[in-house]
Amino acid sequence: MTRVVDANSTVEFDELAEKHGSGLLLAYFWTTWSDQCQQMTQVVEELSKELPQVLCVKVEAESVPEISLRYEVTAVPTFIFIKNKQKIHRVDGAKAAELTKKVRHHADMNASPPPPLPVLNDKPKEDLNTRLKNLISSSSCMLFMKGTPTEPKCGFSRQIVEILNKRNIDYATFDILEDNEVRQGLKKYSDWPTYPQLYHDGELMGGLDIVKEMDEAGEIESTLPIKQSLDERLKSLINKAPVMLFMKGSPDEPRCGFSRTICGILKDEGIKFHSFDILEDNEVRQGLKKFSNWPTYPQLYSKGELIGGLDIVKELQESGELKEMIED
Repeated sequence: MTRVVDANSTVEFDELAEKHGSGLLLAYFWTTWSDQCQQMTQVVEELSKELPQVLCVKVEAESVPEISLRYEVTAVPTFIFIKNKQKIHRVDGAKAAELTKKVRHHADMNASPPPPLPVLNDKPKEDLNTRLKNLISSSSCMLFMKGTPTEPKCGFSRQIVEILNKRNIDYATFDILEDNEVRQGLKKYSDWPTYPQLYHDGELMGGLDIVKEMDEAGEIESTLPIKQSLDERLKSLINKAPVMLFMKGSPDEPRCGFSRTICGILKDEGIKFHSFDILEDNEVRQGLKKFSNWPTYPQLYSKGELIGGLDIVKELQESGELKEMIED
């Protein structure tokens, strides 16, 4: 049996370590953006098949910073060897041969079969109507289509994309072929039985025929948002509210530990802020790093000026300067 499991919180990680007891637990610290991690993930999966008594626990380093700090993980990939909840060895970097050798060495081949993986509490499934509403509202102009703008998978989707691109419309897309729940649910939600479907400011505009009529009448550019240059778009987002936080996830559902912590600080200080989920827009995610010369997230802005990331916000809070700086 393959024994690779994700730990998405400190509680989950500690529960796995407790349940696994004296067996070898290999904590694999990784990130989604690292090519080396993609390579080492394959190594870990092969080791888990070869040595089923070893429990491999994947920890996304940025998402669960408390565990990263606990084991002094400052780069990825990093591998921490744990027995009886104690660290016994570590391997830093994409060193496949060394990792394989050390895992084999520390794994007890004569150990009794490992206990079954604990059942961790899943988050309650989001209501479908709520999810559809959030998807529709995730962009001012939202197109639900078959395929992607670069690879449409039906003629109707291809035609509507061509019209929107020709008019330089700023729009986002969702591939309904990748999610049958959304595909079927959106038909009922909007009472529109076919695809593609185009939405503007959360309201259904229609399908290809409607967009064609708008195009022929010269109404598209006056109705839908025109695409800005990336710098113009970033400036607009930064100045969207007096205090803007660019983070992973939302204040109600942060998707990394750093974002969760900075939201907590702002709420504790009574600071009202708007947020932008950089996981939903890779163009903004990559572009803002260069625009502000700040390579990591979250990023906090006040009146269009960068304050900094979590470390700086923590320092300002501890010195009592954070609220005063933002109010000034």
